Amino acid sequence: MAEPRLSHNERMTSRKTHLDTLSISLLLACCLFWGFQQVLVKATLAELAPVFQASIRFAGATLLLWLWCAWRGIRLFAADGSLPAGLLAGTLFAAEFVCLYLGLQYTSASRLTVFLYTSPFWVAALLPVWVKSEKLRPAQWAGLACAFAAVVFALREGFSAGSAATWPGDGLALAAGMFWGLTTVVIRASSLTRVSAEKLLFYQVTVGALALPAWSLALGEPWVWAFSPFALTSLLLQTVVGAFASYLAWMWMLGRYPATRLSAFVFLTPLFALLFGALWLKEAVTPSLVAALVLVTAGIVLVNRKPAAG
Repeated sequence: MAEPRLSHNERMTSRKTHLDTLSISLLLACCLFWGFQQVLVKATLAELAPVFQASIRFAGATLLLWLWCAWRGIRLFAADGSLPAGLLAGTLFAAEFVCLYLGLQYTSASRLTVFLYTSPFWVAALLPVWVKSEKLRPAQWAGLACAFAAVVFALREGFSAGSAATWPGDGLALAAGMFWGLTTVVIRASSLTRVSAEKLLFYQVTVGALALPAWSLALGEPWVWAFSPFALTSLLLQTVVGAFASYLAWMWMLGRYPATRLSAFVFLTPLFALLFGALWLKEAVTPSLVAALVLVTAGIVLVNRKPAAG
């Protein structure tokens, strides 16, 4: 999901200059769950079709977010000129999750997460086209090179796997990362920078809740409503913790702590996905995958690194 932008009120909140115990604990919990979530979705595919899963997730998240905003007095439907950009961002967001959930049918959760987290490099490469102040610096070019090398390492392994080739899932994961990056570009280059973080998230989960059922039906997925205890638990975790609570926690932290220091923790998510995939689903941890993970991590750090003052 793209980073939400901060509202005027949030920007006026007293900000801290460093990460404290609370923020580090929340960051670790979010990254831990985001890595676990990919493995959880893959484990649930045996019972529930992929896009159908995502449809339920975002329908539930939309309801929870609307209730939260009503309780907090946050206006979601005021006319502010953000609707066209909001619908575009929501559509890209929905496309990201269609690719993500479908991709898990063909590749491991750990491989998919490595490809998904190439999204910052799409932002670094495309945002300067619309926002001239975002011109690429040498460190960011080095980050893009790391990302390209990571994709080459991982794709080479997928194409050489014979009958067990993972390239369809790898391709869908790369597409998901691209759509995530494009969502961020739309947000940063449009009027969405001026709306509240809650409204921005509402655009994304609401469009997903409306579009994903149609995608699921178009794909001919079976809609199974007799959930096993495991499937029900999975859906509740994906909805309440994944699409609602973790995103709200992330937005709360963006309003109070340095964004660059928060972003440095993002690279932990692919690592957690690798660990959970190996421990729970017995996914193979190959040298190429580890090399790709290291290169993606280095690339994310370089792309998000601020230039030296002066």
